[in-house]
Amino acid sequence: MISPTAEYALRAIVALAQRHDRAVVTPDLAKATRISAPYLSKILQSLGRAELVLSQRGVGGGFRLARAPGKMSVLEVINAVDPVRRIRTCPLGIASHGTRLCPLHRRLDDVAERTEQAFAETTIAELLSEDGPSKALCASKELVRLTSRRETSRPGAGSRGTL
Repeated sequence: MISPTAEYALRAIVALAQRHDRAVVTPDLAKATRISAPYLSKILQSLGRAELVLSQRGVGGGFRLARAPGKMSVLEVINAVDPVRRIRTCPLGIASHGTRLCPLHRRLDDVAERTEQAFAETTIAELLSEDGPSKALCASKELVRLTSRRETSRPGAGSRGTL
């Protein structure tokens, strides 16, 4: 349905949303989301170009969301890295079909359209707040542990809490 790159981007955004009050460095984010750091860096660059994340250099630097999770849709994240593929013209190149899709391709595109709508109507905040037996990136307590350890290891830094 969506590419692995789009899923990885969503994982990164969700992890950053869980830690919205502080910047997170790429190695910590990579470990928490189980994405290789080099590939995650490329994804974060795309998310930055789409103005979904901000980066800060230096002490206390890292990545953070550019806006509140409630103001960011799943579709925006997906479109930043690998948009849902729509069928606009006959994929077989049949000239007589042109933009009038056959029943098969029209239905495939209808599903892609409904998928886009569902993603557009879902915010990152909704993913975090949804009730159920498991939470988004429920193992991301690792992110808390990693970031908290990094913060407390800096001279003069105290414990700043958890997600």
